[in-house]
Amino acid sequence: MPYIYLTIAIVGEVIGTSALKATEGFTRLSPSIVAVLGYAVAFYFLSLTLKFIPIGTAYAMWSGLGIVLVAASGWLIFGQKVDLWGAIGMALIIAGVVVLNFLSKTATH
Repeated sequence: MPYIYLTIAIVGEVIGTSALKATEGFTRLSPSIVAVLGYAVAFYFLSLTLKFIPIGTAYAMWSGLGIVLVAASGWLIFGQKVDLWGAIGMALIIAGVVVLNFLSKTATH
């Protein structure tokens, strides 16, 4: 169950952050509501995750995967470019999350 909570937290954060660009400084109501609700969902489910997974591990997975997914959303939705070094950096983030989750004894399973 904690990984389901974490997945929901990550999705909420990605939705909130992606909508944040469209708020235009919170001057547009609909995207502003989506951004606030996305972050509310993200923090609520992250707090549930922390009952089961250590904070460092949970936050590393939440922020790391969030970074990669927000970059993907920027590319798909807003047409932002990712260069080779950006792609390499994101691959390293994913590799770090995999190592932390599957090889490190820091994560609780």
